[in-house]
Formats: sequence, structure tokens, C-alpha cells
Amino acid sequence: MKNLVSCIEELRANLERHKKSDLREYPTRTIFIDPLLEALGWDVRDPDEVQLEYPTVDGKSVDYAPKINRKPVLFIEAKSLKDPLNDVKAITQVVGYAANAGVEWCILTNGVTYKVYKSTERVEAPDKLLYQVSIDPKETEGQPIEQIAKQLKRFSRESMAKGVLDEVGEQVFTTGKVRKALDKLFLDPPNSLIRIIRSNMDDEEIKPMQIRESLRRLWGRSSGREIPKEISLKEKDETEETSKKRKKGSDTGEEHHIKGKPQEVLELYRDLDKFCIDLGPNIVSKKHLKKHIAYIRDKNVFCCVHLKQSGLRIWLKLDYSSLEGPPEYVRDVSNVGHWGVGDVEANVDDMEKLEFVKKYIRKSFEENK
Repeated sequence: MKNLVSCIEELRANLERHKKSDLREYPTRTIFIDPLLEALGWDVRDPDEVQLEYPTVDGKSVDYAPKINRKPVLFIEAKSLKDPLNDVKAITQVVGYAANAGVEWCILTNGVTYKVYKSTERVEAPDKLLYQVSIDPKETEGQPIEQIAKQLKRFSRESMAKGVLDEVGEQVFTTGKVRKALDKLFLDPPNSLIRIIRSNMDDEEIKPMQIRESLRRLWGRSSGREIPKEISLKEKDETEETSKKRKKGSDTGEEHHIKGKPQEVLELYRDLDKFCIDLGPNIVSKKHLKKHIAYIRDKNVFCCVHLKQSGLRIWLKLDYSSLEGPPEYVRDVSNVGHWGVGDVEANVDDMEKLEFVKKYIRKSFEENK
């Protein structure tokens, strides 16, 4: 890990020198990508370990094909330093190359940001994005360099051999699929589910429609979802008025925050969202602001979250000195400019960190009545 951290520090220094220049793909590879792959344990000079210009089915090639036991386990496509990496055609191309070659994982990178895709997921190419990580200090403000190194290490030679990326991908994508299935099951429950629930109840006078509506209320409230329903003309006018207010910036709506985010970030947010709502289902509300989402107990904000491409930035209304054993990814921002309400900031990029931070969220909820 020390070698990887040192490499990131050197690359950041190079970035400072080159960020204003129009660095093309090849120098980006030699200055930024090759050194990082070496620090991750890949020997780019050994074709049995990393094959350069790996041929694809259409006669073209992928820039890097790292191998385990001489078989590709990852495709990496490089772009120029200033490439934003958001071209759908480029994403579709590298994902398609990997899928056709039977390679589970592929990366699109400009030497600074690494976007990791699972090629075999049955969704549109951009939605195959598991996570992304950047070495740019401006994009990772508040994140310890060791935290960034840990995210990069997921596709190191050692981690790929151990199946670390496979394990993370399976957990994140499966959780997302189960969550969507539960949404469908509970918000629009089939008769078979209603019968099972009714058969396990002591009160036979409760009608199927009552069970159906209770499921929708319970799951919608617990998951933080808005429950669809038939609305009156008055409610329609109020809905249109709400839409106008959103356009003015008073409430941007959830879609504004989740659009285009990697699957791992979405699952982190969903887990956080449910946790905050469950702290007080009848007293917690939330508001979607331009830069963050605020969770409110009565009239007091106790938690704010900003969805980044690389994780969640969480603000809590707490005194940093009152925290027990705060890790390096939790910091005091009482004297630092930030968007959300609160003096404690946590940069969370995996479930383990989120589980730890939840005790601070609960503390903030309990103290801000």
C-alpha cells in the first residue's frame, strides 16, 4: 500500500504540471497509466502479464489487457488527459469488447479518473458502471489518500487474482436488483403475496385492499420512495406548483442527485436514505437541494448528503470533539467551507465505512430534536 500511496502522490505532482497542457493518449499512458498499473502489481513490459493493444473481434484493439495465468481478466481503454470519459459510444465500445471476449471487467480512464464497468450486466452500457475513483485532489477533497488507494487496489494484480472485484460487483449489483424487485413487490403487491400475509394474520376482517395499502405505505416510508396514487384536481395543481418550485431551486427532486451515478454510490445512498428515514418514520422528512439532500427531524436538519461519482459526502450536526474514535475519513469542517449543515464531514465510499458512520448519524438525530 505504501508504494501505491507514493505513486499517487507522484502522479498528483505530474497532474499539477500537465493539467493545462493538451496531453494526448500516448503520453497520458506513459506518464500516468503505466506507473499506476506498475504500482498495482501489473508488469506492463511483460506481454504474458499485460498485453498491449489486445486484438478485438472487429479488428481493432484494447490498450491494455492485464492477465492472470495468461488469460485476460480486465480490459483497460485509455483516453487523453482531458477526456471527460462520458462519451456513450466509447463506453459501449470498451464494454462490448470485454463482453465479447468473455472478460468480466473493463476500465475507461484518462489517467486521472478510472471508471470500472461490469461487462456482463444486463443493462445499458453506462449503467454497468460499478464505481469510479480519481486521483485529482480537487475531486477528492477531504478523502485521505489511503482511501483512494484502497479503491484503486480493487483492480490490482493481487486483488484480481483473489476475486475482490467479483465479490464487490456481485454484492452491489445483486443488492440493486433485489431492491428493485422489492419495490415492485411491495408497492404493487400481487394477490399471492396478499393471500400469504392475510393467512398469517389473526384478524380476518382486514380486507385485501387494506393489506395492499398498508404494504405500500410501510415500504414507501421505509425506503424513502414517493408512493404513486390517484390525485384530485386540487392535488394536481399542488403537484404542478411543487414542480415549479423545484425549477426555482427550492427542491430539485431525487433524480437530480442520482442521475449518472455509479451503482455502488446509488446503493450507498439507498442504504443511508433508509437508515435516516427509519430513525423516525413519522418525524423525519427530507429535502432535495441543489448540492445535497437534507434529512430533517421536525424542523432540525440532522444529516446532509452529497452524492459524488466516487462516494457519499455526509455532513452531521455534531461537535467533532464529542466523537469517539473518528477514523481518517471523518473530519472537522467547522472552519472549512461546505454545502451541508453540520461541522462533521464523512467521506464514505463503501458499506463498511457507512456502517461505522451510522452511529454518528444516530447521535446527530438524537441530539437535534
